[in-house]
Amino acid sequence: MGALELKNVTKAFGTTEVIKGVDLTVNDGEFCVFVGPSGCGKSTLLRIIAGLEDATAGDILLDGKRVNDVAPAKRELAMVFQSYALYPHLTVRDNMGLALKQAGQSRATIQAATDKAAAMLSLEPLMDRRPAELSGGQRQRVAIGRAIVRTPKLFLFDEPLSNLDAALRVATRIEIARLHRDLKATMIYVTHDQVEAMTLADRIVVLRAGRVEQVGSPMELYNNPANTFVAGFIGSPQMNFLDAAALGFAPGQVGIRPEHLEISQTAGAIPAEVSHVEKLGGETLVYARSPEHGLLTVRLFGEHHYQVAEPVWLTLQYARAFQFAPDGKRRS
Repeated sequence: MGALELKNVTKAFGTTEVIKGVDLTVNDGEFCVFVGPSGCGKSTLLRIIAGLEDATAGDILLDGKRVNDVAPAKRELAMVFQSYALYPHLTVRDNMGLALKQAGQSRATIQAATDKAAAMLSLEPLMDRRPAELSGGQRQRVAIGRAIVRTPKLFLFDEPLSNLDAALRVATRIEIARLHRDLKATMIYVTHDQVEAMTLADRIVVLRAGRVEQVGSPMELYNNPANTFVAGFIGSPQMNFLDAAALGFAPGQVGIRPEHLEISQTAGAIPAEVSHVEKLGGETLVYARSPEHGLLTVRLFGEHHYQVAEPVWLTLQYARAFQFAPDGKRRS
């Protein structure tokens, strides 16, 4: 079991409040991702859950038991950091089994646990190497293996892929998703990368300035954002925002995702001029500047050949558009 509940959790450093009354339930076996821009409080909230920071107010409950005053080592949690935090003088096997050794487990128990984790992470050929002999991706897998052998109630990941290159990030992301399916464990994962959030999460918690803006499945947030912040943060390329009054609507903004804008070289709703074109093979991103609405992004599937300074016309798929009030909240 690894259900987590946060009740009106706040955190202040002096007079600066960085977590502002967070209420959240993470169900047993769920993969929950905290996402938001730098400084939104996501890593601080994770550290409060881990016991590395004390909450100023509120309650942290694990399987219904309040753990605010329980030491980090006693919370039955395992944390994987952005930095691998491996002991350079220990082998992979010894790094992975160190927590069990410190807990007084038998050699046979430690070997069985490390062997099982190594098999899950394809680390068997590397067990006698030291961290300096490993690649960044291999070191991160060892750090994950060290967490697995502890069989915790809750796994906490703090931006674990930030130090990896693009290809390794994708490969390790797939490994983490597979591990979640195999272990059926509760996982909380912090990232600033909304692509990681969208591809890994059962539910995403979008944070801004220490508050929860919205909680939901990836596609719930994508298709039903509560406000312009969530709408703009979830989705890549970012949602376009147009002046609603200029389109004949009530004051505020109209949001439209790049794939729901149509582009043509004959007269249409919004005249614009091509500013930049990104040809990515499977898709083409056209950035066009409108006098009324500024720079807009159009996502076209396949190869398209537009030229910088070329005049174009854009048409919204209004059935897929969102209307937001002047305060940023979604209109129903």
